[in-house]
Amino acid sequence: MVLQERNIENKTVDLQILKMHKDVETPFYATKSSAGFDIKAFIPQEGEIILKAGTRDKISTGLKMVIPEGFEVQIRPRSGLAFKNGISLTNTPGTIDSDYRGELQILIINHGHEDFVIKHGDRIAQAVIAPVWQANFLEINELPDESNNTRGTGGFGSTGKN
Repeated sequence: MVLQERNIENKTVDLQILKMHKDVETPFYATKSSAGFDIKAFIPQEGEIILKAGTRDKISTGLKMVIPEGFEVQIRPRSGLAFKNGISLTNTPGTIDSDYRGELQILIINHGHEDFVIKHGDRIAQAVIAPVWQANFLEINELPDESNNTRGTGGFGSTGKN
């Protein structure tokens, strides 16, 4: 099998960012091919938050954004924090809709066995901008014939494949 070379143009979209404080850093992509940009904790007065093992908290970022209509921003965990410390997000991916104008806050959870210290400026999540499709809901009286569908109404794990 020969793979054909594909020329995929790097597409961008304008994401307007409002920094709520002068020392909030503008998000950026770590590499040219990064899908997500890092989101940092904004905890200037306290300097840090201790996230006890088994607990969750809402962490400020000091950012507001204008997401173009037809897009969303997905908030995702950082794999290094998850692997090394058991740190994740309570709802992942989290969706920020284009009509939201409040501060971006990260809902973080400590699945680890030890307390985790989040310091001001720490990278706590990543964000990906993605297009959004909305459905036209068409009511029907019955589902189409499923004679060629081997899965049918089987639920979780019903494909029988490992």
